[in-house]
Amino acid sequence: MTMHGAFGVLTEMNVEMPMRDGVALRGNLWRPDAAGSFPALLMRTPYGKSVGGFERYVRAGYAVLCQDSRGRYASDGDFVVFSEPKHQEAEDGYDSVEWVAQQSWCNGRVGTMGASYCAWMQWTLARLRPPHLLAMAAVSIPTTLADVDWWGAFRPGRRIKWWLGTLAPDLRKRAGMPPPHTPAEARQIWDELEHGRWLGLLPWSEVVNHLPPPLADHVASWLADPGRKPWKFAEAHKAITVPNLDVTGWYDHCCSIAHLPAMQQNGASETARSQTKLVIGPYAHNTLGKRVCNDVDFGAQAQLDLDGLKIRWFDHWLKELDNGADREPAVRYFVMGAGRWESSPTWPPPGGGESTFFLASDGGANGAGGDGRLVPAVSEESAKSDQFTYNPHDPVPTLWSRALFAGASDRRALDHRRDILVYRSEPLEDAMEIAGSAQVVLHAASSAPDTDFFARLIDEHPDGQAIEVAYGMVRARYRDGVDQEEKLLSPGKPAQFTIRLTNTAVRFLPGHRIRVDVTSSDFPNFDRNHNTGGNDLFETEMASADQTVLHSPDHPSCLILPIAP
Repeated sequence: MTMHGAFGVLTEMNVEMPMRDGVALRGNLWRPDAAGSFPALLMRTPYGKSVGGFERYVRAGYAVLCQDSRGRYASDGDFVVFSEPKHQEAEDGYDSVEWVAQQSWCNGRVGTMGASYCAWMQWTLARLRPPHLLAMAAVSIPTTLADVDWWGAFRPGRRIKWWLGTLAPDLRKRAGMPPPHTPAEARQIWDELEHGRWLGLLPWSEVVNHLPPPLADHVASWLADPGRKPWKFAEAHKAITVPNLDVTGWYDHCCSIAHLPAMQQNGASETARSQTKLVIGPYAHNTLGKRVCNDVDFGAQAQLDLDGLKIRWFDHWLKELDNGADREPAVRYFVMGAGRWESSPTWPPPGGGESTFFLASDGGANGAGGDGRLVPAVSEESAKSDQFTYNPHDPVPTLWSRALFAGASDRRALDHRRDILVYRSEPLEDAMEIAGSAQVVLHAASSAPDTDFFARLIDEHPDGQAIEVAYGMVRARYRDGVDQEEKLLSPGKPAQFTIRLTNTAVRFLPGHRIRVDVTSSDFPNFDRNHNTGGNDLFETEMASADQTVLHSPDHPSCLILPIAP
């Protein structure tokens, strides 16, 4: 199939599409101003369909339809949020793909695209195998809802704002409730007036009283069962026959890496298994493809032309162009510190090793000026434990953007806090490169029956910069896993906590130090553990906890790094 030249653009607004149950969904259409039919790209969104921005795709020879999903904006029906197990999105997606394929301006070859919730919609519809769906570009959505919202602890900063400011306004308008009726109105109220009120809300369950129907019921249902796994993408992979192009980031709170190995192992066709691709950069959820994440510049090499990447992808699968997209490695990933891209047949890269550093101190690892160390072997000389007090009324603040997206941060901003334990290596003589998920094995005790421990892996530069490269947390009651039976602590008795950090790839350069920070809060990115052993989503009582981190031959707290091949 050959197409030449750039095309003009025709636009049709609020195009109506009937679903199998008679509900009408509506979308905006952009297509080439030329005779004939073209491959089509479908984006389904709950966030309000776009009114522009697809001209580059159209000029490359595609028709693009951006559709309001069921119960949102111009579309009819009732909205059901993705935390609910029963909804109509798979069927609506199937029907929309097939409707597009039957239109005179479409040649019957359809792809889907979109990030975040729009990516969730793609994975959801693809399991039904629409006959005319040939490829996806589902970007930046994890395999489970718990990966976004429930690591054993609620993540209120993003989610409360999302419920109130992104989903609620259109639903308020539909329900005849007072404004705000648009996300822009809600964002202004949040930014200028009410963000402090909402981020200080106690208990979190109170938020349902401020949400419109049906969202209030959906949120109440989730709060009652936050560990639920309604998406079932592990099952979906086994039904999906088309390949996916994914882009995510080391700092993406919706990191989608897990789809790639799952599709390679379980995809329902050889094409799905062998041709699904993944690109991982130094990006946050809201900075995909950009060289700067929050205030950290990763250099020109980190910048990606995401639209160009997707057009090349669809050119191969929808236009059958031999452009090499099928011969690209399964994974391309950016190595921070080195400023270069590497490739791998899967994730994590095979053939690597491990390197272990042990936590050590003279009992004073508190703050950046303390005596915490990372050493190659554990010994009695460093057996004295470290203590700090975690006060949930004075939590360690999250370092993130005003939009409440976590990202790269310079941890020096918190060096003054005594409730952060800092352990650092000697300056490296040789570079050390890692790729994968590091672990911190923490031997610790608490005066509380339940508490949290956070660990951060940091690249400490010779000039003092302390750039976070990965982090993780564990809620004590879920230390055996969020799917396992809760197990409270015996106050004062040591327990082992294995904290798996987020995926990363970084080259620690000569003269740099490897650093680990240990603390008990990161608010409001994560809810404060109330330290009572109760249900923190429904209770208001809080208590301080005295924390002890042990590092002795009997309690060898350590950092385990995945060395790159």
